[in-house]
Formats: sequence, C-alpha cells, structure tokens
Amino acid sequence: MVNPWLAMASGADPAERSRAMGGAHSAFVSDGVVSPRVRAVVADSWRRSAAVLPGPDFMAPVELTDDELERYRRAHPLARVMPLLRDLLGSIADDGAHLLAVCDAAGRMLWVEGHAGVRRGAERMNFVPGARWDERHAGTNAPGTALALDHAVQIFATEHYNRLVQPWTCAAAPIHDPATGRLLGAVDITGGHHLAGPHSLALVQATARAAEAQLATGPTDGHPTLSVLGRDEALLVMDGHRLRLSRRHSEILALLAAHPAGLTGDQLALSLYGDRPVPPVTLRAELSRLRRLVGGLLHSRPYRLSVPVETDAADVERELAAGDLCAALRTYAGPLLPLSEAPGIQRLRRLLEDRLRRAVLGGDDAGALQLWADSPWGEEDLEAWERLLAALPGDAAHRGRVAARAGRLRATFAQRAGG
Repeated sequence: MVNPWLAMASGADPAERSRAMGGAHSAFVSDGVVSPRVRAVVADSWRRSAAVLPGPDFMAPVELTDDELERYRRAHPLARVMPLLRDLLGSIADDGAHLLAVCDAAGRMLWVEGHAGVRRGAERMNFVPGARWDERHAGTNAPGTALALDHAVQIFATEHYNRLVQPWTCAAAPIHDPATGRLLGAVDITGGHHLAGPHSLALVQATARAAEAQLATGPTDGHPTLSVLGRDEALLVMDGHRLRLSRRHSEILALLAAHPAGLTGDQLALSLYGDRPVPPVTLRAELSRLRRLVGGLLHSRPYRLSVPVETDAADVERELAAGDLCAALRTYAGPLLPLSEAPGIQRLRRLLEDRLRRAVLGGDDAGALQLWADSPWGEEDLEAWERLLAALPGDAAHRGRVAARAGRLRATFAQRAGG
C-alpha cells in the first residue's frame, strides 16, 4: 500500500512529478478542479487554503520579532529539546542543503537554522523565525499541514499552495507534550527536491519521538492533570498513565476540578442534567464506573477530588489573573468540552471564553488581538478584527490583510442583517 503521507515513491522522477503537480495546481487555482494525480492529503489542504487565502501568491505574515520573539522562545516548552533537535538534524542543516525549522502549535516559526545561503533563500518567502506558517496563513506546507492533521507529512515542490514556496520540499512531524498529549508544535526539514524520498519523513518522525521522550523526563509535581480545552473527551494524566475519558466522565471530572470543595449529588446532577428528570441511580452508576477508572481520586459525601487536579482551563485563568494575556491565549486551545450540553459545563465554558475575550478587547495589545482574531473562535469576531486594525501601526506589513478581513466581515454581517 502506498504511504499517503509521502510525496513520492522511491525511484520516482522528481522533475516529472513537479511538472504534473504544477499543472494540477494551476488547474485547481483557475477552476477549482483537483486532478486524481494529487494526493488526497494535498487536495484537502489546497481546498482549506483556498477557502481562507486571497490567492496562491502571497507572503506569510511575520508576527513575532526581536525581544518579543526571544522571550517567547525562551518560555516555550520546545526550548528544552532544541539541543537534541540540533544534534539530530543540525548536521544536515549545516551541510548547505537543508534547513532545520521548529514551530509552535499555531505555526509560528520559533527557530529556522542552517547554512546562511539557504537561509537567505528562505527569507525571500518569509520562512523566518516569528513568521506564521500554519495553513491559514501560509497555505499547504509540511509544518502547517502536519499541525492541521496532527500527523507527519511530506510536501513536495509544486504541491505547495503558495507559488512562492514551490521551489522547496519539506517534511515535518508534530511534537506533543507527553504528559498531557497537548500539541506543542512541529519539527521540519526544508530543502530541495532531494528531500522527496522516504528518508526525510522517517527522519523527522524519529526526531519528534526523541523530543517527546526527552520531554517525558522533565520534572513533575505529581499532581494529576486534566486537559479539557478544545476537546470533547478529556485527557487525564495520573501516576504516569494517560486516560482518555468518555464525554460524561469528562464532564464530571471537569466540574469537580472546578469545585474543589465538592458538590452534593443534587448539585452534580443539576450541573450535568439540568431540569431533565434523570433517576438518581443514573448518576450513581456513572460515578461508580468513573471510580473504577480513577480509584481513590474520586471521593463522595460530597463528591470531590481527593487531590488537586490541574486543568488547562485553570492555567488560562491563572495567566489572565497574572496579566499575561498572550500566555493565556496560547494556552487556550479552544472551548471547554465544546460539544457538551451539560449546564454546568456550558457555564464554565462561557465564563472562560467571556473573560478571555473581554481581556483581549479591553486593551490595545496588537499581539493579543492578532492571536484571538487568527483563532477559529475569533476568525468571525468583527469587533476583534476592527480593534486589531486600530491597534496596528500604519506601516505594519500585514495591515492590508487585516483591513480586507475586517471589510469582508462587515459586509457579511450587513448582508445578514438586511436579509
């Protein structure tokens, strides 16, 4: 079976493949039709790119520079594994044919390293530290598509959506926090057509696994952690074990983590079921099944957690309280258990999102406004885009893109109001 994540099989002709994909790309851009020769992973990425980008010729925006970039890099979890990544990939980057690149989970390039001549070539398409290379801002590319699909992938030459990037070939793999499963970013190697073989994809996959293994050796305070943001099934990490919970068990633990003093059976039932007439035995059965999974973590009379459970939602709250708005936005991976209809979860979800949005709109921090506006939950927030436009300096390179987006949203909302 052909590996769908590989651009070409061993022995294939790169020149012929480049011509074929170049023709397919031109056809897609002109009439939206995808040739059957285009890999499904690339075709889907082209469609996502075309839906949000103005065309196939553009520069990826640079969001972090100078001191702000340096502070962000120092604080990022992947800074711990950069020596390892350089050991594993630095030599091939320094040989003049490749670049080593590492980005965060939003696609911001944190490090781009390699031979100075190759770096200068990459700079002409803004493949530089601080630039945004997720698909929404840079189109189909290995690190951006690896983040979008949470899977290692290789993108060859004319498979890139952005024509400026088509002279390059890249392979990237996502890196996760081994304790929480949270996506931290991706490691990428970028160079010429010679990277199109299976070796480059295998190399970045092995490197990402090594990085995760090193991150797993980091210090821990021993407290269980619960990840509930941007996911419908919470991830509980306890005693070195990772447990993906059912939706109902996710709701129960999220509620108890938010109420450390505990909840009575009636309070918990109201938070889970609202006014629906649900027999008490239903909740007791759920709690019994949950106790079999988590053991002594769950106590009763009232229902409570036996030790503090750290949640990513509480991390956002703490960062907001400390005044570190950009950190809170980076931690916020999405709405809390987004598909849950439990009244107590809906309330927690709404309170957190409202606090975060008020903090963003209440200031003139262009970086924070950009983070919010570029997120899936802020992409149609007209007030945020207008505040961002007002906060940007007049000479900002991407001011035109922000103005165009705000204008399109304004027109869309006016049409809805009139229709």
